[in-house]
Amino acid sequence: MTKSNKSNGRDALPLGFAIFGYTFVTVLALICFIPFWLLVVGSFTSDAAIMTYGFRFWPAEFTLDAYRLVFSVPEVILRAYVVTIVLTVVGTTISVFIVSITAYVLHRKDFKWRNKFAFFFFFTTLFSGGLVPWFLLMSNLGMRDNYLALLLPPMISVFNIIVMRTFYSSLPSEIGESGKMDGAGDFTICIRLYMPMAVPGLATIGLFTALTYWNDWQNALFFINDSRMFPLQFQLFRILSQAEFARVVAMATGQQFADVPTEALRLATACVAIGPIILLFPFVQRYFIRGLTIGAVKG
Repeated sequence: MTKSNKSNGRDALPLGFAIFGYTFVTVLALICFIPFWLLVVGSFTSDAAIMTYGFRFWPAEFTLDAYRLVFSVPEVILRAYVVTIVLTVVGTTISVFIVSITAYVLHRKDFKWRNKFAFFFFFTTLFSGGLVPWFLLMSNLGMRDNYLALLLPPMISVFNIIVMRTFYSSLPSEIGESGKMDGAGDFTICIRLYMPMAVPGLATIGLFTALTYWNDWQNALFFINDSRMFPLQFQLFRILSQAEFARVVAMATGQQFADVPTEALRLATACVAIGPIILLFPFVQRYFIRGLTIGAVKG
């Protein structure tokens, strides 16, 4: 009888903790979801309703005007989507490969220059040449109206290199030794032994890099003049800027503003931009936490 009561007492605490945990996570999920829901609902609401009633959980005056304006020239948005998707896929693939082999070299204890190279990489995170020298350098290298201007700058991230180097350091050192005993070179050991075991870390830095490419608009602002080469974020930025400019001119001249839904347009452009990334995240989220935490435990 006593044992039964003790066992029931042991089971009561985990059950209560589980209820508290699920409740807490549910509330936290709602806190994260509600702003996104308000964003989507607001994009389908007229500007007059937003100004009158504020943001609501259901459109006060349902309208598609903001999306009609965004997709007023569908081929422009579709071309921008294609440019951004290609840049994201190609850039992320190359970046993950370069970062992974660089991190492998830096984690090797038998590489006597590894600390000097690690310091060189880390130093670039503290100091930079500045915006003007970087712009002049890219221009002199012929990066104006060149896809390389959008592809190369986000490709190498020192933070990603540090994460992957720490991840490789968490793996057993016997892996490399066994590969050498079988006659494999360093490149083969990295590609065929280390990288398959570092999938969580690769998925983590891949997500970071994909987000960087997807959200990049500044490089297009600096180096791209050909409208056919504009990525999605910069194309949406131009649409929003033109609408804002039209509103400011109309207010300054006292003319009737041409019913451009500027408030809803901001929300609609955000929805158009974040949609594919939201669809991508569920495929990598199971690796994300593990890859980030392992890469942050050891230094």
